[in-house]
Amino acid sequence: MHRSWFGEEEHEAAQHVEEFLRHIGLHWLLRHLPPRIVWGGYVFINSFLTIGLLSLLAGITGSPFVFPSLGPTAYLFFFAPMGKSSSPRHAILGHAIGLVCGYGAYVAMGSHGFAVSSLGEVSWREIMAAALSLAATGAIMVLLRVSHPPAGATTLIVSLGILTKPEYLVIIEIAVILLTAQAWAINRIAGLDYPLWEKKPSPSTV
Repeated sequence: MHRSWFGEEEHEAAQHVEEFLRHIGLHWLLRHLPPRIVWGGYVFINSFLTIGLLSLLAGITGSPFVFPSLGPTAYLFFFAPMGKSSSPRHAILGHAIGLVCGYGAYVAMGSHGFAVSSLGEVSWREIMAAALSLAATGAIMVLLRVSHPPAGATTLIVSLGILTKPEYLVIIEIAVILLTAQAWAINRIAGLDYPLWEKKPSPSTV
């Protein structure tokens, strides 16, 4: 059993970084650089690659393949890939729930347009749309046993009228699926038993 270069509390979270470096023959980096620098570099490079590719796709197609809540999803994928919220099931379904609830709240409140030029003057419709969308997203995720916090940002983006065209909602979900596919490939290359859909519970938790 090899010695971990990370502290006891960090070992479980950063173990995938060690495994990846061993897999590609760059484990020597941990002997020459502070482990936190290496860990940060791993997150930086993978986040840059995945979001960069989606940004390139957005630029080529002129469609919103990049939106704010993709950022925290990418962070989860590479900071704690084996966590429950980082599994493909939770990411894909979480954002889908957020999109549906956000659009539902947007329509229910009169299909308003968010006053970007005056953020300090939020109307009652925007207040109700935001509250309703987030409440519904949280409740449905609990009912369906889905846990993905970035979905809370997705539902607000839609319910506040920032991205509301039906075709944009489909593109946003496609972007989530593409990001998840990239994360699956990278984490598998790293040597992780990253799930295709959902991590199987350990025998002790069944």
